[in-house]
Amino acid sequence: MTTEFLGKQLSGPFTIPSGIVTTAPSIIQRVIDTIPEIGVITTKSIGLEPRAGYREPVYSQFAPGCFVNAVGLTNPGVEEARRGLETLTIPDDRFLLVSIFGGSLEEFVEVAKQLAPVADGLELNLSCPHAKGYGMAMGQDPDMVREIVAAVCGAVDIPVIPKLTPNVDDIVAIGRAALEGGAAGLCAINTTGPGYSESYGYPVLSNGMGGMSGKGVLPITLKALKSLRAETDLPLIGCGGLSSAADCRAARHCGATILGIGSGLTGMDTKVLASYFCNLGQDMSQGTDEAAQQVCFDVDMAFAPYEVINNTSVCDDITVVTLDRALDIHAGEYVFVWIPGVGEKPFSCLTHDPVRLAVINVGPFTEHCYHLSPGDTVFLRGPHGVAITPPDDAHIVCVAGGTGLAAVYQIAEDFGSANRPIDIFVGARTADRLYFRDECDAIARVTIATDDGSAGFEGRVSDALADFLAKQAPEDIARMVFYNCGPAPMIHASEAVQRQFVSSEQIYSAIDYLTKCGVGICGACAAPDGRRICVDGPFIAQSESMNTG
Repeated sequence: MTTEFLGKQLSGPFTIPSGIVTTAPSIIQRVIDTIPEIGVITTKSIGLEPRAGYREPVYSQFAPGCFVNAVGLTNPGVEEARRGLETLTIPDDRFLLVSIFGGSLEEFVEVAKQLAPVADGLELNLSCPHAKGYGMAMGQDPDMVREIVAAVCGAVDIPVIPKLTPNVDDIVAIGRAALEGGAAGLCAINTTGPGYSESYGYPVLSNGMGGMSGKGVLPITLKALKSLRAETDLPLIGCGGLSSAADCRAARHCGATILGIGSGLTGMDTKVLASYFCNLGQDMSQGTDEAAQQVCFDVDMAFAPYEVINNTSVCDDITVVTLDRALDIHAGEYVFVWIPGVGEKPFSCLTHDPVRLAVINVGPFTEHCYHLSPGDTVFLRGPHGVAITPPDDAHIVCVAGGTGLAAVYQIAEDFGSANRPIDIFVGARTADRLYFRDECDAIARVTIATDDGSAGFEGRVSDALADFLAKQAPEDIARMVFYNCGPAPMIHASEAVQRQFVSSEQIYSAIDYLTKCGVGICGACAAPDGRRICVDGPFIAQSESMNTG
């Protein structure tokens, strides 16, 4: 279903609003290549300088289909963002809408001038409700909106579309000011609020407050669209609470030209995402509402308290934390560990009954975990991710480094047996950094490699793996399935060895990418091929990869 939008005939009427899913170049390219229904590709908001944003948690469900988020305008800065956008291949039937923000009129103009050459249009974020001094702080003043829009329009020769905040008494006054400044269209709405959510008496979001999105804001979106359509005939991008074809038809009736689906995508992996938009397009053409069945209105993001019963130091930066009870988790899945006031990070469970966590002290959160004491409380949510499903007759070979041992130990525990032993290759810099050695020996055949030769094979674990594979019969290698988990350099070296002996379809890897939301929304865990590790992994089949470099 084609759609006319600002001089382009687009392949579809949908977009994903700024800051959701399409936040990294690899994800954007995958969406372009696989989901034609998304005609407008909207980027994450980009500012002049790199911005780390807020620590996790950044996304929380407070009711079925209703969320609060505070990412904090995380972005790499305009220079790196432009380099990433320059790598995209965009067909003529797509519209790349690059979202930008600034702390002043001058910043808006400078970012706009640098990104206009790689964009079809610019979205001005005048509506973020949780980043102090940005977004909504400017977008509630009609005079400032008019001035910023006019300045950006005067600096670039592509369409400019301000994204409006609903957190005003009269959104039409803001929209009118934007149009007077030269806007080519309007986007409504951004999240409402900010709002607050808590769990066990603690604020969930690290920022405390966050923008509210999801089903609960749909009536606000429809009211805004209806009011703005009465003011202008220019294109309107409608987003906020839309998830079904019925919602989209309502937004169309209220004046939307382009339909934005955001929070409704929570929990969808890459394959489901493509299927959903395909079905949604068909629904819009045929008057049906089948895609709504693919939306998950009650994603499990709830926390459960666990008490620390033991914290056993392995060396000066590695420890094993034992919690007081079990968790139903399968090999390949992971949990988020939340410590209120400190943050939240994903972990594979070293064991599930009781839960044990392997911690390497690499930053503020893991340092706090390293020093946990018996009686302390931590909170877990999950499990998240996709459980692995090796063939029944597979000879499983695992390669691990660092905390990656937790994930592969779980594989050995779930799938190993005396009749079908699993091989585990463990790499470490020195012998004192090895942990859970006796436990691994009890359930698998273990090969250790240390850089200095202080234990096992002297050298890299990938070299030990190469020696092992060179001695195996071809018929045995044909049955092997590889699961690699750990730092990227170790995994890439191991994959290079494995590809000398087997096809890519037999290799699965879980690299230590950054993972934030865990439900596929923020895109922080983008793999080089555009999949999102949190919902498509953590173990990613190399046969599907477009670029593993």
